[in-house]
Amino acid sequence: MSERLVVLGSKGGPAIRPGGPSPTASLLEIGGRRIVIDCGLGVSRGLVEAGMALPELDLVLITHLHSDHVLELGPLIHTAWTAGLKTPVEVWGPKGTQAVWDGFLASLAYDIDLRIDDEGRPDIRDLVRVREFGEGVLIDSEGLTIEALRVDHPPVTDCFALRITHEGRVIVFSADTAYFPPLAEFARGADILVHEAMHPDGVDRLVARTRNGERLKAHLLASHTMAADVGRIATQAQAGHLVLNHLVPADDPQITEADWTRELSATWNGPLTIGRDGLSLPLPASKPQRKSA
Repeated sequence: MSERLVVLGSKGGPAIRPGGPSPTASLLEIGGRRIVIDCGLGVSRGLVEAGMALPELDLVLITHLHSDHVLELGPLIHTAWTAGLKTPVEVWGPKGTQAVWDGFLASLAYDIDLRIDDEGRPDIRDLVRVREFGEGVLIDSEGLTIEALRVDHPPVTDCFALRITHEGRVIVFSADTAYFPPLAEFARGADILVHEAMHPDGVDRLVARTRNGERLKAHLLASHTMAADVGRIATQAQAGHLVLNHLVPADDPQITEADWTRELSATWNGPLTIGRDGLSLPLPASKPQRKSA
């Protein structure tokens, strides 16, 4: 299996527009695991187009329960099931994730029971295990470590950045967050830091064309991170590569990659990638680990 990071959905917020990007989702293939981080609308299609066979799905991480991060959790697993999924899937998410999954199962009970009886499929309810988490270590097994840090994303309380480590490689996902200096320590030494970002001019343009614009702007400023502040976090963390994702805006033709780069130029001078749907980045090679005496 190739080891890579794939941005499946790059936009912030649940709305979709003709020809535009999809809401947030990522794929991390590392250490033999296929890890899906967040399940915004379009995640199933994004995985297929990235070349992943859906029946190989085995681990899903949900950072928080805003719809642009969890709307397609149930449909993803169901679609994988109809494509031939027969092996267990772990779903890790904050408090409330079990209720999301249970509600999906209830809504599709007719279809699920019919397919089990008519097509001889294993019971999807027996394949999925949901584990709800808070801060701390989620997984530490077979060389893979996943840790969570609560970040600042009001009014959501349970929103978590994720640090994924395998054979010396460290990949960190910020989740949705306002400028949050403790994240720099959590992400220290990350080979890749995937961080949400807002462009100030783009926010003003977005608000100008959106109903209820002033309330939306107040939410964005209180709950998300301007690009220049993302650069500050990445610099303080001494990250190896910064990837911008959950872009606000992601679909404004007047906000280009050059504009994003310019916003970061005063606070970050390392490798920078502006996320887009389908973007694939190879992971660095495994790093030799010192053995304790």
